[in-house]
Amino acid sequence: MARCLLASTPMNPPMPVASTPPPSLRHGRFEDVQALFAGTLFVAMALMLFNQAGLLVGGTAGVAFLLHYVTGISFGKLFFVVNLPFYWFAWTRMGREFTIKTFVCVALLSLLTELFPHVMHVDYLNPLFASLLGGLLLGTGCLFLARHRSSLGGATVVSLYLQSRYGMRAGKVQMIIDGTVVLLALFIVPVERVAYSVLAVLVMSGFLWISHRPGRYTAE
Repeated sequence: MARCLLASTPMNPPMPVASTPPPSLRHGRFEDVQALFAGTLFVAMALMLFNQAGLLVGGTAGVAFLLHYVTGISFGKLFFVVNLPFYWFAWTRMGREFTIKTFVCVALLSLLTELFPHVMHVDYLNPLFASLLGGLLLGTGCLFLARHRSSLGGATVVSLYLQSRYGMRAGKVQMIIDGTVVLLALFIVPVERVAYSVLAVLVMSGFLWISHRPGRYTAE
């Protein structure tokens, strides 16, 4: 799910993390708006499927799901709060534009997850199908956001920074972080649900690993 200049300080001079694309390839404001909305909507649909099937996801969304299952507080509220500490890192390492877009997408996702139960309900959902479809929706949504210099906070910010700064595959980093969070759910969620959740993480991260490579996409 972002390429920009690092913040300028005496100990950290400006350093481009990606070549500047030609003006004809840069995304316009309308393109950004539609991509960020579509990407966030895809992710919201995936989280709705996971919630309906009792599954989890990694990163801050996974932490918010765990807290939701334990406390009963809505996922949307918890997700917004859990992401607050990551904005400072995003601002100092990924830049102002990336941070603002990320904040907007996190707020929109929190709103959509609060709205979805009132407009959509699935009477029956096989957990295996939910993990496969949800993983692909998550991967697609995060890819939309990353290619328009945004994310949904948390682990995605860290993975995109490591990719842009050190060339590490964002999907690989995301897989490690998400897998760790999902495995922690063994203390709260039945083993079968955790297994389906791990499958969803593998599907999402594998999709990003293959599709989001450093230097492949130059338009911004």
